[in-house]
Amino acid sequence: MTRVLLSLAILAVFALCLYGMWHGWRARARRQAETLPAFPRPPAEPGTAKLETTGVYVGTTIGDDWQDRVAVGDIGHRADATLKLTDNGVLVERTGATAMWIPLEDVEGARTARGLAGKVMTADGLLVVRWQLDGQTFDTGFRGDDKDVYEQWVQALGGKE
Repeated sequence: MTRVLLSLAILAVFALCLYGMWHGWRARARRQAETLPAFPRPPAEPGTAKLETTGVYVGTTIGDDWQDRVAVGDIGHRADATLKLTDNGVLVERTGATAMWIPLEDVEGARTARGLAGKVMTADGLLVVRWQLDGQTFDTGFRGDDKDVYEQWVQALGGKE
């Protein structure tokens, strides 16, 4: 009987932790929805693809804080994705989530990084696109299946590796 009660107590503590994490994520999303600008929608015709690679969309963070993940809508959700550089911007087509659009005039550059939004890898394991929207700076991270293309992306977007 003691083991059953102990097991139930541990299960209750675990459930309470899950509820706290879920509640914290929703509170972060509410706060950010009030202060962050609306993210641009992909255009009907994004333009001709210059570069394209597959991998995982890691997330988008605010400014220089590599841990401050954007939680508004489904922007904070990791997903398999295809990253495309077009004539007009960067398109992130995510599986099971809405596509993300970064207009080319908003892109400040790109770089490789070790970590972003709680995802830490080996050196230069992520491609990070820095961009601005209404005066707010964002970093969008992508872990490509082929990391050899990162240099092409960094050069095309005018960043530093």
